[in-house]
Amino acid sequence: MKEDFLHYLWKFKKFNFLSAKTCGGETIELQAVGMHNTSSSGPDFFNARLKIGEQVWAGNVEIHINSSDWYAHKHETDPAFDNVILHVVWEHDVEIFRKDNSAIPCLELKKLTPDYAWKNYKNLLAVNKKWINCATDFNSFSEFKLENWLERLYVERLEKKSILIQDLLNRSKNDWEAVLFQLLAKNFGLNKNGEVFLKMAQSLPFSKIRQSDSSHQLEALFFGQLNMLDKNSEIYFEKELIQEYKFLKSKYNLKPILLKPQFFRLRPTNFPTIRLSQLAQLYASSKNLFSEVIKEWERDRFYAIFSTEATEFWKSHYTFEKESKAKPKILTKKFVDLILINTVIPLKFAFDRNQGKADVDKLFGLMRELPGEKNRITNGFEELRKGVADNAMASQALIQLKPNYCDKNRCLECNLGLELLNKKSVT
Repeated sequence: MKEDFLHYLWKFKKFNFLSAKTCGGETIELQAVGMHNTSSSGPDFFNARLKIGEQVWAGNVEIHINSSDWYAHKHETDPAFDNVILHVVWEHDVEIFRKDNSAIPCLELKKLTPDYAWKNYKNLLAVNKKWINCATDFNSFSEFKLENWLERLYVERLEKKSILIQDLLNRSKNDWEAVLFQLLAKNFGLNKNGEVFLKMAQSLPFSKIRQSDSSHQLEALFFGQLNMLDKNSEIYFEKELIQEYKFLKSKYNLKPILLKPQFFRLRPTNFPTIRLSQLAQLYASSKNLFSEVIKEWERDRFYAIFSTEATEFWKSHYTFEKESKAKPKILTKKFVDLILINTVIPLKFAFDRNQGKADVDKLFGLMRELPGEKNRITNGFEELRKGVADNAMASQALIQLKPNYCDKNRCLECNLGLELLNKKSVT
């Protein structure tokens, strides 16, 4: 037995509430169960409204497995619990008193809960070796129910990403162009170098990026700020970048960041040298990039906007030191799709919300045009339900679902888990 189950019973009235009486025999009328408190402190439900006997009460509700847990958790010494109007328990084993020695009314759920509710709960949350708790049922959810839940999860993921975007916006004094540059830098670095690239972008005054139409100058800034230039190098191109960076560093009073990007376990096309050069080329050739991105909704147009490649030197190099077979290092459509998923669409969502807009239909539409991401999480869900992660909106939602709900056993907060719990019978 866990308190989460009792929270579920109370929140969704999954007990015979019409027969509810206090342990002292007074009738209880549930006018409002209150707002669920998901933090780790304070009563479990705020602002409940109940009629106990002939008296209407407004206040908080605390929930425990046993009444005696009140004392085990030391609530009698915590002022946050002074306004509790009902103590909801699975089993009543001791009377609880307020500071004025009046007893707190108690509701025992054990005899009011249908057998199927407890059986469903145990069946779903029993300790097992399944990848997710509802693994055996995941393929049986209706398309409508699943699609609606995935849409909500995706919006939840966008809201989470908006926290970083809002922070970047505040730091840049509401310069959306600067925010886009910083987000692009982060996502050009992918998982391995994303945070390092972001710090590099934040270390540069964006006004200097905006003013420059020279990819050579921007490469010097990017490589220099990341300590990627060897002052003892004999390579002509690297020596040119060093000279350019020395001038720019002095002119703009720049300080390189302390971290360096990693090459280990990266495919050559994702080496930081290549991605930084592509980013430099993009900003050297594109002015007002934010304005282009924010008004555009056609997937093919985004491929045109982000059509760029690394500079001439990198056609025959992946690193400064070693020459390789000549090959253009162009941003692929697959990489642009990642930019749309991780930069453009979250930015559009944050911008619209900042402007007081709330229409996400276009965002959903664009995301559904993009192929789903392939990783450990999406592959796991695909094994349970073929085609569930076939577009980017679904894959992003599933990436939100697994670590934030499934892995934390938050089935009582998941629409799919609640559907299983509400079944009248258990197979």
